[in-house]
Amino acid sequence: MRNLVILGAGGFAREASLLIEEINDSEKSSEKWKLLGFIDEDQKKWGCQLRGYPVLGGWPALEKMPDNTEVICVIGQPEDKKKMVQMAAKQGWKFASLIHPGVALAADVKVGRGVLVNKGCMLTTNICIGDHVSINPGCGIGHDVSIGDFTTLMWRVNISGAVQIGEGCLIGTGATILQEREIGNKCIIGAGAVVTRNFLEACTVAGIPAAPVKVEDNEEKFAKDKPVQ
Repeated sequence: MRNLVILGAGGFAREASLLIEEINDSEKSSEKWKLLGFIDEDQKKWGCQLRGYPVLGGWPALEKMPDNTEVICVIGQPEDKKKMVQMAAKQGWKFASLIHPGVALAADVKVGRGVLVNKGCMLTTNICIGDHVSINPGCGIGHDVSIGDFTTLMWRVNISGAVQIGEGCLIGTGATILQEREIGNKCIIGAGAVVTRNFLEACTVAGIPAAPVKVEDNEEKFAKDKPVQ
């Protein structure tokens, strides 16, 4: 079995631990994982148990792990995820990818480092998933889609064919992106939004059809989209 540590100790991290168990229990899985625990900078969590696995501590605790340990960061917010990944990369850790055994990937689907693909997802053909992308349960991704590094897809996101999504985007629960649309870097797509046109970098959108939201309204309108850590 390969040693693994999860970076983060919130709700996404607990779901990732369940995914690991499902991978280990599946006869389809050629790789098995030994989850050593979680790393989190919140000292209040140190020493706690999450689903029977320990919160080992902060970065000093990670340095004490065996040299052959791999890590995966499953923090939902792209900016926070990127910072934690960069810190782990500086320490020289290798990044693992976790893909649910029930998710079939065609030979022409390319998956980067540190990617998580949870149960109930469907991916078709000629898809490129960047590094440290998190895809939550029930998502559908069509042909010729590209998803940039550090992007997070919440539950049941639907992406039609030939969509291009930039780096560091957060796509809210139940959002739909229609075919051949382009989403710039660091965009936020609100829960349930239907994207019918292109959006530039760092744009926050919501509604049907999706339209830009004023910056001062973001906190109120997207409070429910923020992943609980």
